[in-house]
Amino acid sequence: MPTRKSPRKGSLQFWPRKRANKFLPSVNWNVIKSDKNLKGTICYKAGMASGFVKDSTPDSMTKGKNIIIPLTILECPPVKIFSVRFYKDKKVAKEVLTANLDKELKRKIKLPKDKSKLKKIENIKAEEFDDIKVIVYSIVKKSGLKKKPDLAEIGLSGSLDEKMKYIQENINKEISTLDVFKKGDLIDLRGLTKGKGFSGPVKRFGIQLKVSKSEKGRRKPGSLGPWHPARVTFRVPMAGQLGMFTRVIYNNKIIDLGKSSDKEIKNIKNYGNIKTDYVLVYGSVQGPAKRQLIMSKSVRPTKKQLKKNYELMEIR
Repeated sequence: MPTRKSPRKGSLQFWPRKRANKFLPSVNWNVIKSDKNLKGTICYKAGMASGFVKDSTPDSMTKGKNIIIPLTILECPPVKIFSVRFYKDKKVAKEVLTANLDKELKRKIKLPKDKSKLKKIENIKAEEFDDIKVIVYSIVKKSGLKKKPDLAEIGLSGSLDEKMKYIQENINKEISTLDVFKKGDLIDLRGLTKGKGFSGPVKRFGIQLKVSKSEKGRRKPGSLGPWHPARVTFRVPMAGQLGMFTRVIYNNKIIDLGKSSDKEIKNIKNYGNIKTDYVLVYGSVQGPAKRQLIMSKSVRPTKKQLKKNYELMEIR
């Protein structure tokens, strides 16, 4: 009989397996292209539902038929510009705060007491810098979810003059998700997965159970390594933290979006009612209910996802 072999368990692509330092991850906005000025926004996962849709996808086996697809409901309260970052040689050379800041931000960060000393964006020349990005914060109190806003850096599209013009036009204004995305867009969603605490190697890495007559337990690796080198390498599947990992779900199709006044979405389990803008996305999204996520334009759209065409008729 040949020696029984098995591929290693647990990808080292996601390493180390520990809790993320922050809920909203950093994004490389330079590789994301958008036809709108703002490349993304902050949203909150509400829950899942079944969508009764008409399939109009070309060459689909169910073309012209009514089918049921899984949907994820995302609530997207408006965002405001907190500060403007000016980059030079890939580093933040200058950051300018906006003049009028909401008092809810005091729960999150320390704000300057004397606002008269704040620099004005009109006095800064955009030609002196390489790139301009904005820090936005969500007005999450409108959703009734919580009061403390979430902050994230969002990239802008266009030339430096177009970016400056967009910032000056929208400073101290609420920016809606409907101004950034439209129906049928492909989006990427970045955020943390569900936290599952301390887990064993079977659940954490997917190793096989040992035979029933094994000594000292079945749910552990058969060997921790050789005698020499006399140490346990980091590649051995061991018990530890599972969940609360930063992950990206690519190429999510927006099935529908709009305002809560246009369509009532109520009584979502562990969440409640949608009170601001909403986005309905095909498929599932990482994280539990109320998890904050960064929604951005797709960085690598695929033809298969782009050609999908569903007309939403009912949410069940």
